[in-house]
Amino acid sequence: MGQNIIISKQFKSELATAISECENDKTFVLVDETTREKCWELIKDEFCLKQAQVISIGTTDGNKTLDTLAYVWQALQQGGATRHSLLINLGGGMVTDLGGFAASTFKRGINFINIPTTLLAMVDASVGGKTGINFSGLKNEIGVFSDAGFVLLNTEWLRTLDAENIRSGYAEMLKHGLIADEEMWAELVGFNLAQPDLQQLAAMLGKSVRVKERIVEEDPHEKGLRKALNLGHTFGHAFESWSMKRNPVLHGYAVAFGLIAELYLSVVKTGFPIERMRQTVGFIREYYGSLRITCNDYPDLIDFMHHDKKNRGDEINVTLLGAVGDVRIDQSVSEEEVKEALDFMREG
Repeated sequence: MGQNIIISKQFKSELATAISECENDKTFVLVDETTREKCWELIKDEFCLKQAQVISIGTTDGNKTLDTLAYVWQALQQGGATRHSLLINLGGGMVTDLGGFAASTFKRGINFINIPTTLLAMVDASVGGKTGINFSGLKNEIGVFSDAGFVLLNTEWLRTLDAENIRSGYAEMLKHGLIADEEMWAELVGFNLAQPDLQQLAAMLGKSVRVKERIVEEDPHEKGLRKALNLGHTFGHAFESWSMKRNPVLHGYAVAFGLIAELYLSVVKTGFPIERMRQTVGFIREYYGSLRITCNDYPDLIDFMHHDKKNRGDEINVTLLGAVGDVRIDQSVSEEEVKEALDFMREG
C-alpha cells in the first residue's frame, strides 16, 4: 500500500480518515506505559477508537525484545485479531519498531498505522518502513521492511516531551541537514536547543521528514542511496549497544556522538571542510555533553562495529561526507582509524 505520511493539521479528523481507509474488522492500539498515560488519555474518547483494544508494554528500548513481541502477538490472538484487523502504534521509536514488526508478521501481515509521539520517532523510526527488535544484545538485529498504511505526525505531542527527548530526536534532524544541503544544515546548527521554539521546530521537522522520504522512495531496501541515512550510525549503534550494559544513552545522543567520530573521519578521508566539522561538533558538545568511554572500551566498541548490518565481510563500513550534502557511502575504515576517531571524540 505504501506509506501515507501526513504532517497533521487536524489530527482527530485525519486519524478517523486513516482508520477508515485501512481494513479494520477490529482495531488494536499499542502503547507503552508512558504513552498510555500521556497520549492515549488524550485521544481514547474519539469515536473512531471507541471499540479499540489497548495493548500496553513496558517503556524504554530494553523492552524491544522477543519476549515483548511474543506478548503483543498473544494479545492480538487473544483479542480475536484476524488478517483484516488493524494495529495503531502510539509511541516512540521502540513502539513503532516493535509494533510494526508485530503487525507485519501476525497472520503474515495486518495493516498498521504509526502515530509517533517523540521527535525521534517522527523524523526517524516511524518513517521509512524499517521495523524490528533488538536481539542478543544487538540493536535492531531482527526485523523486516514493512510500510505503515499511514504515519500521522502530530507536532502537538512534542509538548509532552522532556528536553532530553527533544535533543535525542534533533540529532537525527542534524544528520538530515548534513546529508541535505548547506541551508538546512545552517538552520539546524543555528537553532537554540536550550529553549526550543516548538513552532519553528515543527516547520524544521517537515523539511527533515521530506529528506528521509525522498531517499527512502528512491531506495526502499537500502541497496545504495539509503545508506546516506546511516551517517553517524555505525559508531552510534556501537555506542548504544555498549551503553545498554552500563548506563543506557538515548538513541539520538548515541548518534550525535557518532556524528562527531564520523565527521572527523570525513575530514581525514574525504576532505570534509574542517570549519563545518568544528561548527557541528561544537553544537553537539554544547547540547549533548560527552560519552564517558576510555581506551579500555575500544575493543568492545570495535567488536560491535564488526556486527553492524551494513558491513561486508570483515570490513567496518561507514557513511562519510565530502562536504555538506556530498554523501560518500560504503567507505571502509580500519580499526586504527576507528581508534583515532574515538580519540578525537573523547578530546571534547
